[in-house]
Amino acid sequence: MALRMIEMVLPEDIGQYAHEYLRDQSDLPILGLWSQLLVSGEVLVRVLLDAEHTEAVLDVLENNYGSIEGFKAILLPVEASLPRPEPAEEVSAKAASTEGGRARRISREELYFDIVDATKLSKVYVAMVLLSAVVASIGVLRDNLAVVIGAMVIAPLLGPNVALSLATTLGDGNLARTALKAIAVGIGLTLALSFAIGSFLDVDPSIHEIASRTNVGLSDIALALAAGAAGALAFTSGVPSTLVGVMVAVALLPPLVTHGLLLGSKFLQLAWRALLLFLTNFIAINLSGVFCFLFQGVSPRGWWEADKARKAAKKAILLWFMLLLVLVAIIALSRGS
Repeated sequence: MALRMIEMVLPEDIGQYAHEYLRDQSDLPILGLWSQLLVSGEVLVRVLLDAEHTEAVLDVLENNYGSIEGFKAILLPVEASLPRPEPAEEVSAKAASTEGGRARRISREELYFDIVDATKLSKVYVAMVLLSAVVASIGVLRDNLAVVIGAMVIAPLLGPNVALSLATTLGDGNLARTALKAIAVGIGLTLALSFAIGSFLDVDPSIHEIASRTNVGLSDIALALAAGAAGALAFTSGVPSTLVGVMVAVALLPPLVTHGLLLGSKFLQLAWRALLLFLTNFIAINLSGVFCFLFQGVSPRGWWEADKARKAAKKAILLWFMLLLVLVAIIALSRGS
């Protein structure tokens, strides 16, 4: 996994002590440690380590120095380090004793900021939603799979959905509200635009790109579950999530656009089926995302916050699961009728 640099600023007397303390902690998976006296009279402590070990070290720093006035810690990505860090075997042994075998992932702090950044309700987000809706609508109407895939490449649907899963896992109400707001805007704009296009253009419900989104099967649920898990893994591993974003968009954008087009053309029964597919995929994506975060040990730092988050996650998982079962039952009944 990639390297990270933690830069910590402390008052001079405490900063020197912090450097000595970290140097003597043989159980911490630290690859490099330096300190520098700043002109302001403060001490800058730099810690080099693997990305997967930053959470353990940040927790130690926060516990020991978080209450000190002037404390500040910044996490920075490192492209390369010369000479190369020590062999992984020794570091892995340190990490195992410190982290208790936690799954390989980036720290919760880095994960949180990455997801929050991908969930911002900005002009760019709105523009990308509108553009992806237009392209997807045209691709569906022309029965052109390549165009539909192009729409899914630019659709910014990954961030808000993964953010909702993370908010559920951490019991973070503010992040949940931000994610739901971005999701609601994305759904609303896509639905309104596809409805308008369906009202003015001829829609043929028999073409493959439409007909395939008016039937829900177990394979669709499996696809959505895999998409949600892949989205969570992409963020926790710190790897580029563009291709994973396409996978999430596969499950969400085409069914929603199909629903709007059919609704605008007054094919109400078929529009209902496309909506069922979208809702099923949306719930499955978030359900698997929560499971993935829990499996990787993502939780708040404090034990009291962790206990609250666990209770909130259990309630949310139960709610998502019950909604999924209800939708599956509705789909089975609609097929039988």
